[in-house]
Amino acid sequence: MASNRRQERAERGAGQRKVTTQGTTGTVGERPASPFGGLPISEFAIFAGIVALVVGLITGGHAALVVGAVVCGLGVTEVTAREHFSGFRSHSTLLAAVPAVVVEVAFALIAGVPAQRTLLLLPLIVVWGPCFWLLRRTFQSARHARLARPPAP
Repeated sequence: MASNRRQERAERGAGQRKVTTQGTTGTVGERPASPFGGLPISEFAIFAGIVALVVGLITGGHAALVVGAVVCGLGVTEVTAREHFSGFRSHSTLLAAVPAVVVEVAFALIAGVPAQRTLLLLPLIVVWGPCFWLLRRTFQSARHARLARPPAP
């Protein structure tokens, strides 16, 4: 047992990455690289969005709340989409919620909020269900491709 641990440490120290699987929802390999190079742009966007949300809550500014939610949402969407479409970690539920919320907001702005609030669930379910199904299939395909690739030397 102890010799196996030493061997694993030696392999990791030699620059080989260890590929582990934890079912279909765990992580495999290393986190995908950011499209912005070494700059953590998405993380800065998430932080700036949270700061704007807090400022909007404290001062009562509706514009700061909206801008903070949008900026934070864009940063979160970029990180989750990158991890999801590379097969690193599944974010099907969250990514399917993005177009569902956009459709819901458009529905509420165009048609108005109905007196029966449960009617707001109809466009949400109609959009979220198929998006979740497609995103789940896409993730499974990306995960399969990630597992089939040999580890980097």
